[in-house]
Amino acid sequence: MALITFSSPLHKDKTVYAVAGSHRKTVLELAKENHIPIDFGCQNGECGTCLCKVTNVTKGGAAHAGPLTNMERQTLKTLGKLSAEEEAKMDVDDFPTPWRLACQMIVRDEDITIDYPSN
Repeated sequence: MALITFSSPLHKDKTVYAVAGSHRKTVLELAKENHIPIDFGCQNGECGTCLCKVTNVTKGGAAHAGPLTNMERQTLKTLGKLSAEEEAKMDVDDFPTPWRLACQMIVRDEDITIDYPSN
């Protein structure tokens, strides 16, 4: 079971459990189920409203969550959060990016912190 801690400057941190092995729930779905106010818009990876920074609690640095979808890659590049060099490194070395879209990121069996802005 993974521990997911949602952190925002405007809200108290909240840690929730993600069922190990399901690999189906997105960060946004977990946030909604647990009444965590992550802003979102389209819910399909196009708008970038649910941009968040993901950190692996145990190892530090970016989490090795599920792979980026094509739409998420494009949106992160448009937002300036994924450079061509980082994308190439990701394809060759399984190099994770700390920036993810909550509506696209699938939770894996690792303890992570999700830093999200809130209005």
